[in-house]
Amino acid sequence: MMYSKEEQQSLYSLSKSYLAAESAIHQQSADQRLNELRQLLIYHEYRYYILNDPVVSDYEYDQLYKLLERLEAEHPSLVTPDSPTQRVSSDLIDDFPSVEHLTPMLSLANSYNAEDLIEFDQQIKRYANLPEGEPIAYAVEPKFDGGSIAVVYENDQLVRGATRGNGKMGEEMTANARVIRSVPLSAKFSRFGIAKAELRGEVLIRKDVFEQLNAARQKEGLTLFANARNTATGALRMKDPQEVSRRGLEAFIYTLGYAAGQAGESVLPSLASHKESLDMLHQLGFKVPEEGRERKVCQNIQEVVAFCEAWQEKREEYPYEIDGMVVKVNDRVLQERTGYTSHHPRWAIAYKFKAKQATSKLLNVAYQVGKIGSITPVAKIEPVQLAGVTVSSVSLHNEDFITGKDLRLGDTVLVERAGDVIPYIVKAMDDLRDGSEQPIVFPKNCPINDTEEPVELVRAEGEAAWRCPSCVCGAQNLQQIVFHVSKNAMDIDGMGKSIIERFFELGWLRTIADVYRLDYGKIAELEGFGQKSADNLKAAIEKAKQNPIHRLLHSLAIHHLGRKVSSIIAAEINHVLDLADWTAEDFTNIKDVGPVVAENIAAYFKDEHHLNMLREMESLGVNLHQTEEDIPKAASGDGPFVGKTILFTGSLQTMSRKEAQAKAEAAGAKNISAVSGNLDVLVAGEKAGSKLKKAQALGTVEIMSEEEFLARLAG
Repeated sequence: MMYSKEEQQSLYSLSKSYLAAESAIHQQSADQRLNELRQLLIYHEYRYYILNDPVVSDYEYDQLYKLLERLEAEHPSLVTPDSPTQRVSSDLIDDFPSVEHLTPMLSLANSYNAEDLIEFDQQIKRYANLPEGEPIAYAVEPKFDGGSIAVVYENDQLVRGATRGNGKMGEEMTANARVIRSVPLSAKFSRFGIAKAELRGEVLIRKDVFEQLNAARQKEGLTLFANARNTATGALRMKDPQEVSRRGLEAFIYTLGYAAGQAGESVLPSLASHKESLDMLHQLGFKVPEEGRERKVCQNIQEVVAFCEAWQEKREEYPYEIDGMVVKVNDRVLQERTGYTSHHPRWAIAYKFKAKQATSKLLNVAYQVGKIGSITPVAKIEPVQLAGVTVSSVSLHNEDFITGKDLRLGDTVLVERAGDVIPYIVKAMDDLRDGSEQPIVFPKNCPINDTEEPVELVRAEGEAAWRCPSCVCGAQNLQQIVFHVSKNAMDIDGMGKSIIERFFELGWLRTIADVYRLDYGKIAELEGFGQKSADNLKAAIEKAKQNPIHRLLHSLAIHHLGRKVSSIIAAEINHVLDLADWTAEDFTNIKDVGPVVAENIAAYFKDEHHLNMLREMESLGVNLHQTEEDIPKAASGDGPFVGKTILFTGSLQTMSRKEAQAKAEAAGAKNISAVSGNLDVLVAGEKAGSKLKKAQALGTVEIMSEEEFLARLAG
């Protein structure tokens, strides 16, 4: 390895000092700061481009780079030829022969918001001497988060593939490029007068393929890949092309970097715009961003901003990892007028999305208890910005998660937050350990219990969670009440977690039965409530009392009893307390009720405490009798959709999705959730997206509109 463990720890610590703008840094001479920043950026380039294992986020790297740029601008006499600002990044290793790119593969300047893009637009106008009010057309496309490659075609044949390398020299990996099925082995460039061409692209692994790769590795007991980008980039330098072919790599081509005729003359001027060159590559059979959906020519910078912001919102829906958008002047003549720096073209810029990954320090582990007593460890980390949110707590799920990733107190950890999902610790950064880290010891007794009576945790065979089997402190009761009133259970509007916690602290709630005997007069007197709020809460609770019993059963927080089995059981009984006489065998005699949940339900209804609570709830007006909603609707034996599978997609105008599904079921159809060869009918509402396209591509699915569906029902 290029750096020793001690050197890496020192460089990481120094990076954090610069990012925190510590006062001691500013007291150093400009020469010392410049030397340190150069060393830091070279180290982080090594981690990113050689090892594919960065220890700082892209944003943090950009901040260090900009700091070096600013200092060099202030002290131009101290700029050195080997400064990262004077060359592009390197990922050269000795295992593959080096080859020179036909034209340099430069980096891109970065932007992070609308203001940055507007400033970029103004700079273009200044460089090109254009009037301030003149609009410029920009080609905008996804910034793929994978491994960069350059492929060369000569006389219509693929002759070379190479990694990006240092921008001037790359690593030749033609054998690996040939196994990427989205890279044509031949392409008719000669139709366009091109004898030799160099294309730039990004090698990726689709998200679902990456998940399948990791699932297979987990099954084999192998270390999981950290992310799709590193997995794709690493595959480019594997020595066995057959193994590369198993990675499921794809290549998106994003630019035509070089094109020459038989006499060596440049053919690029014949392609008036970036869009034209991509359209040509699409015609030749290359995988390029889809026109109109993935890429767009925006007529001014305001359109660019809107397109970029729209993509930031939907990035998680996209099947490939992207970390931003690339904005390029579309007109090739204007590109040349604008020119280049040694680092990047002035006519292009990357709009970076908010970071999904960052490093932080694991400071401590706290514990939480759930509604069935499951103990969940929670990592307390140094606050870090991820996807626009400050993250300081990350679930560690269970003891196996901690031991499987060998997490320790004091570890530097890689944290990820994709979209709106909860943050996740990807791994510990082993190279940055200094020996002070401590193992995380999972407690033997319930860590939530604050009474003098210890409760030993238990772990059922085949389960990952440790559970508190007999709560003596009330913490589980609180979580059970929170779940009982939730949307998927009794659905009591206006009774959120914070209100339940407040009522619990006041002593008004101890069991779920207490929800139905609240004193609304006292509630009206509470700060932040008032009579209207109290009346609204009362109305919501009175409405919940009349719920069908499948909701009530689900709301009892019986281990493994979900909504589906709750509905199945509700259809079999007249009264909830009838279940007191059922055995586990009675439950398993019902289709789709397994032995584990059967034992749990039977045990619950053998507990006299639970039975008394239910009787109490009934005395308070809560319905325990089977309702019409609990009785399954018989499917029509001669309906228009008998024996058909059906799926609804897009926005329906005359009914909700659930209403449509109920109508379809009553007409003999079976609702399914995905487009596949098993689907018979797709009902497409407004703004139907990928499911409609997939169904059209299959060619075996009957596609109809909402109006056609209703007409079919009417006969």
